[in-house]
Amino acid sequence: MKGEGLALDEIDRGLIRALAEDAQASAGALGRRFGLSQPACWRRIQRLREAGVFRGARLDLDLGRLGFGVTVFLGIKLATKGRVSLEDFERAVSAIPEVQLVEHVLGAFDYRLRVAARDLPDFERVLRRRIMTLPGVGNVEANVVLSEERRPGPI
Repeated sequence: MKGEGLALDEIDRGLIRALAEDAQASAGALGRRFGLSQPACWRRIQRLREAGVFRGARLDLDLGRLGFGVTVFLGIKLATKGRVSLEDFERAVSAIPEVQLVEHVLGAFDYRLRVAARDLPDFERVLRRRIMTLPGVGNVEANVVLSEERRPGPI
């Protein structure tokens, strides 16, 4: 399997941390930072990529500057269980543009959603017209994000 049993040294871990902070960092700049030549650094990054350590590069959007001032995490408990209802729910919720993240979870809820809205009235519209009408939706719990701090992870 990709990434399974991959031996990482301190330089690999440093490269992962550096790329997590800035995915556009050049192999030359990273090589200088970690005492490697540009080609040696590039080969290490390629090895990590081929092993599946990196799933891709994403833009970190400032939603507030784009007009989305409210982020809400929703816990969704489906009213009915079964393979068909899970697939129907996942397909329908994935089509809602305001839903940024869909996680199938174990615990009090079946799904956790991250929803971006312009403001609270916009969130209420999304909740009432789009989310509450999804197939199988039962209980819903909302948590409005007041602030957020990004952590680099365990590496």
